[in-house]
Amino acid sequence: MAEGLIKSSRKTPTKFDNGFEPTFDSDGTPSCLTWNIEDVADWVEFLGFKQYRACFKDNLINGRKLINVDASSLPRMGVNDFEHIKVIAKKVREVLGIEEPYWNRSISLLHREPLGLFLERKSKTGEEADILTFDDYKRQLQKQEQAKQHKSKNKR
Repeated sequence: MAEGLIKSSRKTPTKFDNGFEPTFDSDGTPSCLTWNIEDVADWVEFLGFKQYRACFKDNLINGRKLINVDASSLPRMGVNDFEHIKVIAKKVREVLGIEEPYWNRSISLLHREPLGLFLERKSKTGEEADILTFDDYKRQLQKQEQAKQHKSKNKR
């Protein structure tokens, strides 16, 4: 089992009982996007934060909504211990496979990683977000980049 993680105290087995490692589908999409509210609550408890299980359930946090959980949203959900906020926010980033925010990042750099941008789109509700796959999103990004390059060439 990963360092610092504990097993759930639930009597029924969970998907985390054999240890937890973030997993991704064949296209690179985080598997946690399919978690329901109970799965997320189990995961939070598995991380060692049983006291926050109800916070996540009361806020109806499922795998898709987990995308929006970060250090700034956790206090609004009822997680107020700063050390706990840091750990949970880090574990959310890990399970989603996204980079840690780099606050000194120059605005002249290219956009963030495609997975982070995809997850922002996937966090929305609705049919369009439901059917969007990471592969489809990467194709959209390529088309946008090609259109920018084409436009840039025509201005010269």
